[in-house]
Amino acid sequence: MSPSAVRWAGPRTLLLEPGGLEAVVALHARLAGTPLPGQIEVLAAAETVMLSFATRADALAAPAAVERLGHVAGASVPGREITIEVVYDGEDLADVGRLTGLGTDGVIAAHTGQVWTAAFGGFAPGFAYLHGEDESLAVPRRDTPRTAVPAGSGALAGPVSAVYPARSPGGWQLIGRTDAIMWDLERERPALVRPGDTVRYRAVRDRVLTSTPADGTAAVRPAGPASPTGPDRPSGTALTVLDAGLQSLLQDLGRPGLGDLGVPAAGAADTASARQANRLVGNPPGDAVIETLLGGLQVRAVGALVLALAGSAAGASITGPHGDRNAPVRTPFALHDGEILTLDAPGTGLRSYLAVRGGLAVPPVLGSRSTDTLSGIGPAPLAAGTALPIGAAGHGHVVANPEPAVTGREADGTAVLRVTPGPRADWFDEGALDALCAAPWTAGTQSNRIGVRLEAGEGQSPLQRTRTGELASEGTATGSLQVPPSGLPVLFLADHPVTGGYPVIAVVVPEDLPAAAQLPPGTPIRFRLVNPDTLELPATTEGTHP
Repeated sequence: MSPSAVRWAGPRTLLLEPGGLEAVVALHARLAGTPLPGQIEVLAAAETVMLSFATRADALAAPAAVERLGHVAGASVPGREITIEVVYDGEDLADVGRLTGLGTDGVIAAHTGQVWTAAFGGFAPGFAYLHGEDESLAVPRRDTPRTAVPAGSGALAGPVSAVYPARSPGGWQLIGRTDAIMWDLERERPALVRPGDTVRYRAVRDRVLTSTPADGTAAVRPAGPASPTGPDRPSGTALTVLDAGLQSLLQDLGRPGLGDLGVPAAGAADTASARQANRLVGNPPGDAVIETLLGGLQVRAVGALVLALAGSAAGASITGPHGDRNAPVRTPFALHDGEILTLDAPGTGLRSYLAVRGGLAVPPVLGSRSTDTLSGIGPAPLAAGTALPIGAAGHGHVVANPEPAVTGREADGTAVLRVTPGPRADWFDEGALDALCAAPWTAGTQSNRIGVRLEAGEGQSPLQRTRTGELASEGTATGSLQVPPSGLPVLFLADHPVTGGYPVIAVVVPEDLPAAAQLPPGTPIRFRLVNPDTLELPATTEGTHP
């Protein structure tokens, strides 16, 4: 693989362009089976393979390691053979027949008469992009996407076939429906179809579909807080939620490495503050904490507990049988049996983190206790009456000394976020990166855990693309500044989709993502282009920086 086939997507992430879908599938299979040193994620897409690493040094070593693999196109990809029964009565079946010239019966014959190979996943958990043996069914997406496509819908777009695993928006052409459950967390293998599998469709007559209810929501089954099972040892203590505030979620460090299944990493939006809260009560950094938005969370102790607050928390009050008092911030404190803790609204920032010594011992889902707001995987959002069991603290759970805040902003309230050139900076004019950094942007009101939607600040204007046409969907890293047709970037946070189809002009460095997660609407933001090695010196504006 030549150096020109590498595009950097942040200091620790790169996109490889091996040249064609066959090479993408083969390279992905090789790297999934034999990971490179420090490799966290390998994600195949239509034309690229995204690799994410634990350190900058691991990422820098990756291009040479891939080149040493030599030509891997045509390598065998192990997988299962799967048959999916389809009732061909989709809303767009007649249109597809007209677009392809095959007619309705010809579309059904072409769809069932070839073997489809799952090249890659993405978009949603259990959504597999299937490529056939020819392009007889290649059709464009709909001009106007549907706001809701039912779970189990069989669809076509371009040369690709797929089945929607859950009810979701979508712009593909619908040709039929199936009762096959594409994604089920109760199975040992949640995704029915994974990259490398082959699929044959089989036409069947209409019948009552029993596997998916009318609202199409059974394909993803989130697990709510419950009594712990497995390695966690319950302590007999708990936190009972009296008021969840605007939004309160369980979060840990996420579930990276499942992008091929369409599963975002999720995890705490501000990982630095989540780690700090755990550190203060003596927990390992990956223990689950409560992430709450804009204060208002109220919880009651069942048994004697040790807690700590971090993030944007400005303070909290404690009421109960032992008298009333204030709870400190970024300092461990006791919450006695029956006492109630109420979080104040933060003075600055958005998200506060509450840790309990011993950790929140709810069952993990796909290896994590994080709630993913995009896919619905993980514990349900907290609500009044939720009881959260606490794990037993070991001898190593030693509480820490008070600490200062780990995130902050400039004296004038401006957030300064460091960026490196994105993998598609060349889709914009030469001065676009300078323009991105020249004037402030503003955090928009539609921001959430998926991303910060930027609005043009004073002296700023929407970014202009110089390339036309569509970008093939490709992996996206947390921190990516993706630019839709409006020219107003979206800064991807923890729950962002694993793939995207808009060009990424720049990527916020991982060290600044905790600050990005704490930006309330209206906050002015300035981007500073930096060298990916030092994170300080001015960087080249070319999208293929080393």
